[in-house]
Amino acid sequence: MNLKVEKFGLISETERLIIRPLKYDDYENWLNEFENRYPSQNPYDQGKIDMSECTLEWFHNLVDKHQELAITDIAHVFGVFRKEDGTHLGMVDFSTLARDDFQWARIGYTIHNQYWKKGYGKEAVKEALNMGFKLMKFHRIEAHINIDNTPSMKLAESVGMEFECIRKGFIYENDEWTDHLVYYKNSQ
Repeated sequence: MNLKVEKFGLISETERLIIRPLKYDDYENWLNEFENRYPSQNPYDQGKIDMSECTLEWFHNLVDKHQELAITDIAHVFGVFRKEDGTHLGMVDFSTLARDDFQWARIGYTIHNQYWKKGYGKEAVKEALNMGFKLMKFHRIEAHINIDNTPSMKLAESVGMEFECIRKGFIYENDEWTDHLVYYKNSQ
């Protein structure tokens, strides 16, 4: 693990990955990888997405919004890039749930489906957790996972997150309150 802080945010490197905030000049790489996605592989994979509204100006606004969220500690959004060629592989993010006596966050993750089954998700999430504990000073990080999202459960478990509970009617999605599994990891 090689951690450093730059003007544009936190950056970390693993053997194969660079995890960092998006920058303006990532636009073409970011757009290309979204456009090269395969059709949806499961109910939680968006697959191909209509990117017609994602103009350069739209992307710059997205980067600015990510920076604003990080500065205010509301959320921290990171692109996952392959070190060897800079290819955008996906994203990991943290939402700050509480600070003060809690230091508590939620982690989210996605890898473009054309890069699945290569270990990138596990490597990215494992390193993101390190960043969350060491750089962002979270004590507890949770993943909130749909009860039938087996790939996400397996990924959480593979990086040392433990199943804690089912939260009933926890997240509003698809016009209803849905149950979610809570996986967690503490800094200790």
